[in-house]
Amino acid sequence: MLQELLDDTMTTLRAAIDSSHLEMHPVETGTVLYVGGGIARIAGLPNITSDELVEFPGGVLGVAINLEPDEIGVMLLGDSDELSAGTRVTATGREADTPVGEALLGRVIDATGRVLDGGKVLQSVERRPIEQAAPAIIDRSPVTEPLMTGIKAIDALIPIGRGQRELVVGDRQTGKTSVVVDTIINQRTTDVICIYCAIGQRGTAVARVIETLREHDALEYSIVVVASDEDPPGLRFVTPYAATTMAEYFREKGRDTLIIYDDLTRHARAYRELSLLLRRPPGREAYPGDIFYIHSRLLERATHLNEDCGGGSLTALPIIETHAQDISAYIPTNLISITDGQIYLSPTLFHKGLLPAIDVGKSVSRVGGKTQYPAFRDVSGDLRLAYSQFEELETFARFATRLDEDTRATIEHGRRVREVLKQSEQQPLPASSQIIILKAVNAGLLDKLPLELVGSAEAKLQERIQADFPQCCEQLQAGESLDDSEWEKILDSVQDVLSKLVESTED
Repeated sequence: MLQELLDDTMTTLRAAIDSSHLEMHPVETGTVLYVGGGIARIAGLPNITSDELVEFPGGVLGVAINLEPDEIGVMLLGDSDELSAGTRVTATGREADTPVGEALLGRVIDATGRVLDGGKVLQSVERRPIEQAAPAIIDRSPVTEPLMTGIKAIDALIPIGRGQRELVVGDRQTGKTSVVVDTIINQRTTDVICIYCAIGQRGTAVARVIETLREHDALEYSIVVVASDEDPPGLRFVTPYAATTMAEYFREKGRDTLIIYDDLTRHARAYRELSLLLRRPPGREAYPGDIFYIHSRLLERATHLNEDCGGGSLTALPIIETHAQDISAYIPTNLISITDGQIYLSPTLFHKGLLPAIDVGKSVSRVGGKTQYPAFRDVSGDLRLAYSQFEELETFARFATRLDEDTRATIEHGRRVREVLKQSEQQPLPASSQIIILKAVNAGLLDKLPLELVGSAEAKLQERIQADFPQCCEQLQAGESLDDSEWEKILDSVQDVLSKLVESTED
């Protein structure tokens, strides 16, 4: 019995040995020479490559960005409090990557895939390198379809196309984030996937944005990627690249995507901090010489692909912060030259209560006008001209005691245009409602209406037109034009609503 038992045991062991194939893998290790400020300097790791991940004890990751003869400069993606000189570090052999896929929709994560919303950990998701080459010119297609923001001043005067890069620029506290959040909310009736990338923001500010998206059911088609102001500069630096990789996954599937970078001022500061710590020579305003390149290689990834490549698009709305309205500073001018236009938010307009505080004169879209719906194009030209004339006359009218009737009429019309362009936060409007109210103000129907009644008149007009002309609204929403007879009926209905409103106020 004992002999049989031994024979069975040996047979089992031999079978296990024959079926197992142990492979030896070389592992490179190095030694930390210095750690602090979100970076580490390492000796060893002779075969490491640029942008390769290295792992420290405790699972802390870093990315090799400085490859020098005697040492390697690494930016840390995690807390370095437990690390010290002499610590062993291991090369992972893989490029810095991030999770992608449908499982990310509705989630709040960081660039490494760490879950920040308290939900379950991401399981079995595909990972892709955060650094990707921009699509080749031959793979791109012209921007042909509008990205509707729901904001009248933008959709009519500074239109954005799907695949465009439009800069949102202005001083602190002028409503830049509100504009882009409203744009995300407005995509709830479209098929656009939205990614909000928060770079160096306070936790309370990010939480407020997330709550706003959740209240308007916008989080279900969005991904929020966060690197807070408490995170190391390395994580703040890689976050926009990781968020872009997530967006590119959907673009390759033929989907339209929108990405918000909030904001690239803090991104530039994070890179400057890393560069100075890694002893890279500073240049203008202490920024390194390649600061232009880090933003150009990021924003060049936003484009519209041709049908052979899936036909998807990636629209980028980077935000940049100015100081004392100085849009000629180093980083703003860099980004203005990279992007296809800018939306400038003026602190002067903001303090006057003219919200959104978009300065139409300093804002421009170099691409989106080609994508505008014909009905929008019909109203935008006259609207911009009337508003420009009004702003010029209003400035000079302050010094004049008496004005002729034509000048007075132009100023009164301009005031109605400005009042119509005002819009509350988190209330994006459908294209049909925007076009009809702008057509009415262009036609001068609101010129006799007291300024304080313009807001309530607009609300009543929207209700009436949606109820009486649903077919026309559907046509405008689909980007189709209306003939003159249909416009005549709509404007007659508008005139009727305004007349009744004036009569009710006089009573």
